[in-house]
Amino acid sequence: MEERTGMVTFKGAPLTLLGPRIKVGDPAPDFSALANDLSPVALSDYEGKVVILSSVPSLDTPVCDSQTRRFNEEAAALSDDIVILTVSMDLPFAQKRWCAAAGIDKVQTISDHRDASFGRAYGLLVKELRLLARAVIVVDKAGDIVYAQIVDEIGKAPDYAPAIAAAKKLL
Repeated sequence: MEERTGMVTFKGAPLTLLGPRIKVGDPAPDFSALANDLSPVALSDYEGKVVILSSVPSLDTPVCDSQTRRFNEEAAALSDDIVILTVSMDLPFAQKRWCAAAGIDKVQTISDHRDASFGRAYGLLVKELRLLARAVIVVDKAGDIVYAQIVDEIGKAPDYAPAIAAAKKLL
């Protein structure tokens, strides 16, 4: 598996990402993760939709919490043809509890804890922590990546406006 260093840090310390570097124009890799009810979820389940993939290390941290809440707020004003998936290594049960407590009803949280299929496919699995790097990826209806931001410091929030604009432009 490809290893890349120097792309992201945690509190200033460099980390190693596992998997290929994704780029705008690439076909979005399919992956297998778990929904909060333990049912399988794959990117291919959303064929024909615009998908915003919001990758976070853990919903139980302040930046991940606010990132998911922000996308939930944004989702309320978006078309039903846009799906927002927040992917983390949190267990599905923890995600379900967190969503209920936070009032998350527009964003679907999915867990990559079992196989790290998403993290490995998108090059976002942090080797040292076995968590996902913070990133936002927009996939068009044809399944191609049209926007990608890997946040350079895991503790920083992503740029929301460009991701939302990229998704809206696809409708």
